[in-house]
Amino acid sequence: MDIILAQASFVFIQALGGLASAASLFLVASGLSIIFGVTRITNFAHGAFYMLGAYVAFTLTDRFGGAFGFWGSLLLAALIVAALGALMEMALLRRIYHVPELFQLLATFGVTLMVQDLVVMAWGPDDLMGPRAPGFRGAVEILGHRVPSYDFLLMALGPAVLGLLWLLFHRTRWGVLVRAATQDRDMVAALGVNQKWLFTSVFALGIFLAALGGALQIPRTTVTHGMDLSILVEAFVVVVIGGLGSVTGAFLAAVLVSELNAFGILLLPKISLVLVFLVMAVVLVLRPWGLLGKPFTAARQAAGISVRPWQPFSPAERALAAGAILAASALPFLVGDYGLTVGSEICIFVLFAASLHFIMTVGGLDSFGHAAYFGLGAYGAAFLTVLAGLPMEAALIAGPLLALAGAALFGWFSVRLSGVYFAMLTLAFAQITWSIAFQWVEVTGGDNGMLGVWPADWAAGARGFYWLSLGVAVAGVAALRALVFSPFGYALRAARDSALRAEAIGLDRARLQWLAFIVAGTFAGLAGALQAFLKGSVFPDFLGIPVSVDGLVMVLLGGVETVSGAVAGAVVYKALAIWLMSRTDLSRLVLGSAIVAIVLLFPRGIVGFVEDARDRYLPALLRGRGRSSGRETAP
Repeated sequence: MDIILAQASFVFIQALGGLASAASLFLVASGLSIIFGVTRITNFAHGAFYMLGAYVAFTLTDRFGGAFGFWGSLLLAALIVAALGALMEMALLRRIYHVPELFQLLATFGVTLMVQDLVVMAWGPDDLMGPRAPGFRGAVEILGHRVPSYDFLLMALGPAVLGLLWLLFHRTRWGVLVRAATQDRDMVAALGVNQKWLFTSVFALGIFLAALGGALQIPRTTVTHGMDLSILVEAFVVVVIGGLGSVTGAFLAAVLVSELNAFGILLLPKISLVLVFLVMAVVLVLRPWGLLGKPFTAARQAAGISVRPWQPFSPAERALAAGAILAASALPFLVGDYGLTVGSEICIFVLFAASLHFIMTVGGLDSFGHAAYFGLGAYGAAFLTVLAGLPMEAALIAGPLLALAGAALFGWFSVRLSGVYFAMLTLAFAQITWSIAFQWVEVTGGDNGMLGVWPADWAAGARGFYWLSLGVAVAGVAALRALVFSPFGYALRAARDSALRAEAIGLDRARLQWLAFIVAGTFAGLAGALQAFLKGSVFPDFLGIPVSVDGLVMVLLGGVETVSGAVAGAVVYKALAIWLMSRTDLSRLVLGSAIVAIVLLFPRGIVGFVEDARDRYLPALLRGRGRSSGRETAP
């Protein structure tokens, strides 16, 4: 009996800890949900503002002592960061509300990179320990366990904030306008409401909640410059489980996720890292719009819908592409081994980005978890090489089959959804795959990785492997381009542009997108297999979120509404990232600034900008030449 009581008391205390963690998570997630509900912006910089809230609060509490100074500092920190968020909305996001939504995500990702380096510049790279909360420095004994009194404050704060937000949105004119904008922004604009300031105020409120959540964490945990990504992923999970735009749903989901984190490590240690993503996947499969969410209609075009008809290369463009390939083939005669290694990695990521570009542009599906198939291809090649003893040639052919199997399984569930829900389900499957690779130590080696994935003798040198990577990348990109202009590609684009019309003429949208998902996953797996042989090893990082984000950035930089934008985006982004890392300690600041500048100057991407310039100036130039020629030959 005593053992049962002891276990029950331990469960109760663990549940209390989960409720305390849910408060800050709810603050961050509710802000993210509010911003998306009105502006439809997937704010990738939300975690950066959470981190800024913690750092600014640390500085202010260190300067102002006493109870009033401490609590006033937390509130002041949230207000300061909210003002910075409003400034970002006015200076950056207002300029790009008219561009496709994924470019807004790209801009906020650039801001995240900038903030990461700015934080290190201002506060240093070391973790910081904040002060204890005045009045809540002790602990309360419950059932023989000591619970920090500060946790009880957080437990009360979550429902209190939920109540205040409900009153704000249901009992004020501003709140009514916000809820109306969530349902129909065009109608709100037609009624004469100034949407610019409405969006700014909503964005500031969301950032205030995120920064307050970060500030409240300083008595509980260390402040570190890596805390932005971890909270951002959990916040996205909470928002999707609860339902986009639903604050109450975010509260319920925050409690659910926090309790899963609290008990998962104790009850299910083998799957503790992936438990919340399993729950998210189940919720999205059974209830595609989350627990309390509602379906919404995208206000703008989906990614991939081109403003001009796509056409195969003209003879001149084929000659230009052939010249570029020949120039790339001559690189081994111009640079050394390090340059060729960098060139090989660029070729690999060209193929990876092209595979993601195919599913996004032709399929109209924005995947946030494409690294899953890159990593599965790498592990497939490693299994065949290290465990089965097969040569590199066989591993490059058979290794991507593991990526194909993963894409077939995950894609079957994912293509039932659309928009952000599809993107988050792909992220969930990628995190599930990463967790398996990280925790299945007996097979994958865990975080120690799989070593000894060596290429064949003929490709062991930098020159041979570069030509191999270039050849595979060129063949892969050519195959994907051929699919774009094949009957399958036309059918896929028809299903993307109008599902109802496509189904009316007998096209099965889900089946077409599932096949496209498999194709994209297989080519990503081929890129991952090449990466395994380039590095000589495979680690769970191959499946991580940063790889998926890199792929998205490459596609968006090149131009999501173009056929070959991924090639230019991958070359520019990867080359710039590698060069900056070797040249400066502030590589993320410079790279983030460059990304923001490109979004502002080239909102359709690099290739999209070139195509616009060609269509605008080339006809005029040709007409000018014709007039000039006529004048010269006139009698």
